[in-house]
Amino acid sequence: MNRMIHMQDVSWRREGIEILRHIDWTVNKGEHWTVLGLNGAGKTSMLNMVNGYIWPTTGKVEVLERPFGKTDIHELRKSIGWVSSALGERINGRHPAEEIVISGKFAALGLVFEEPTAEDRQLAEQWMEQLGVAHVLGQAYEKCSQGERQKLLIARALMANPSLLILDEPTNGLDFIAREELLSVIENLGKQANAPTIIFVTHHIEEILPIFSHTILLKDGTVFAKGDRESVLQSETLSLMYDKKLHVTWRNNRPWMRLD
Repeated sequence: MNRMIHMQDVSWRREGIEILRHIDWTVNKGEHWTVLGLNGAGKTSMLNMVNGYIWPTTGKVEVLERPFGKTDIHELRKSIGWVSSALGERINGRHPAEEIVISGKFAALGLVFEEPTAEDRQLAEQWMEQLGVAHVLGQAYEKCSQGERQKLLIARALMANPSLLILDEPTNGLDFIAREELLSVIENLGKQANAPTIIFVTHHIEEILPIFSHTILLKDGTVFAKGDRESVLQSETLSLMYDKKLHVTWRNNRPWMRLD
């Protein structure tokens, strides 16, 4: 499998309003991408389409080399891990942390209908250890900090061994220390030889870690720019996108932006 996502001239209308316009985007195996844009730019809509929750009005979509219209979307989703704040809000906080993680194998939000095996529990504990949250074993999800919850949701997504991992603004609500700890976990994950392809959605360019090879900028439902991150995350390009005079500097191989 070489092409993880392929969108060709994709548009999407809702109630007669064009939300996405002429999107061309290809993500190849071995690349990790960031998606950047203002609220309402179309980021969530585009990723909902990757998951098959919405369908293109025009254009072609392939995910994991499976063309929409010829693919069992429910089966496809088993190969996609998704972490978002909306997902966290749907979880029953009384469930133990490890059960939330294990439930990712069954595409559920808790162990209600399935009985996990000893191997499932062992794998969950391994992911919790790797992501730095083994200390919350046996603790109710609602008792965990926001940073711990986000790491648990990533561990949950990894339980199904996804080919594609979508992290939709995972640092929302985190303080500076918790944010940097989570970003470190994501960076270490992305460096692994068998890591899934990561799509990372953010509003903050300083969160674009060295592991992210490419960036796509969305504005008003269309692609404003895309390519390798160093060529896209330039002062002139971002100034044009945000309609503000911006200056980008690079420190420790991460971009930082300020208003001039």
